Amino acid sequence: MARPRRASSNLGGDPRGDTSAPAWATMERTQPAQSSSGGKDLPQHSKRRKARSALHKWKQISFRHTWLTPLVLMVAILAAYLVNPGEQNPFHKAIFLSYNLGPDYPGGPDMYGKGYADWVFVGFYTIVLTFTREFIMQRLLRPMAIKCGIRKRGKQSRFMEQMYTAMYFAFLGPFGLYVMKQGSLWYFNTTAMFEGFPHRKHEGAFKAYYLIQASYWAQQAIVLVLQQEKPRKDFKELVLHHIVTLALIGLSYRFHFAKMGIAVYITHDISDFFLATSKTLNYLDSFIVGPYYLTFMGVWIYLRHYINLRILWATLTEFATVGPYELNWETQQYKCWISQIITFGLLACLQAVNLFWLYLILRIAKNYVFSDSQGPQDERSEDEEEDEEIERAQRNEDLKLNGNKPALQLNGVPVEGEAKPEGVRERRRKA
Repeated sequence: MARPRRASSNLGGDPRGDTSAPAWATMERTQPAQSSSGGKDLPQHSKRRKARSALHKWKQISFRHTWLTPLVLMVAILAAYLVNPGEQNPFHKAIFLSYNLGPDYPGGPDMYGKGYADWVFVGFYTIVLTFTREFIMQRLLRPMAIKCGIRKRGKQSRFMEQMYTAMYFAFLGPFGLYVMKQGSLWYFNTTAMFEGFPHRKHEGAFKAYYLIQASYWAQQAIVLVLQQEKPRKDFKELVLHHIVTLALIGLSYRFHFAKMGIAVYITHDISDFFLATSKTLNYLDSFIVGPYYLTFMGVWIYLRHYINLRILWATLTEFATVGPYELNWETQQYKCWISQIITFGLLACLQAVNLFWLYLILRIAKNYVFSDSQGPQDERSEDEEEDEEIERAQRNEDLKLNGNKPALQLNGVPVEGEAKPEGVRERRRKA
């Protein structure tokens, strides 16, 4: 007997993971109500013109086009640099890598050191990634979702988030493998993570990849902190994952454990690509979602658990036996018992979150395989239930703003007041 088509999606649930961070473009936010009060002697359009300030107009525009504010900031920084281009310009640190030390040998690649200016670079590219994320979602992915027949706003948001994630890691995943291939770290060589410690300088591609990834996760964290929508059901795990990830990024870069960090980056990049594409196929009710989900599970288990458990084991063994093992602030030698405990603790915490998500992934697979024997039933995913809650909350908010009356909407935006034909004047009654 053929499998009955589910009402929501082929998997009957949405795989959880660290690709679920929302964007401003996908948040259900309510615009501030327009003021309709004013003197009776003034025309309606005149009252509105005086009431709207430049700031209010900008809020309205940026609300509709969430990519506009980061674009303005990005253009302003680039323009400030172009006024006086060169290393003497303070904005040079934001756009280009800092601390060029030159090659280690004639004809070799330029090596780069580390410093506080690197965080300026991270800050600028956080703005860049915010712009690209919001612009691609609004201008490319939302029309694509509608064209693919996705009607519910919540499901469109999920589709947009996962498609952007897949696009991002489709580039950064291979780039990370390329960076790893250039040195002794290939292929997840744990011994190379500790040989020659401390690793105080890296090639330009290595440093650029590391800092751009830091910008990506910083941008994700900012959206989580500032989000204005109802938190999703795995919100706590997602926040914990981002806290641990940012701690690992910052500490590994500052204390010269970046070779460990890049291996962890790559395992998450590639598995996130398969996670995001698996979710996307699920939203599209693709006929290959079952086999692809099985492939995704294999990639997830291999990279996030097998490889990362190898790194955890190396932290317990090779960390102390390969290379120097002492604390010396003058020589920036930080590979010691304190850093070993901190590194193992953070990686173990990250592994615990991934194991929790693996449990949910396996549960979805079990429900998918054995759902036929249970007969027809309501197979709505948890995300769709969350979407309905968000839509109900949005409608209730609109009713409050409109005095518990149904909101008149123009292009999806609530509009207050009653529309009146032009040229028709209200006849006043004589006393």
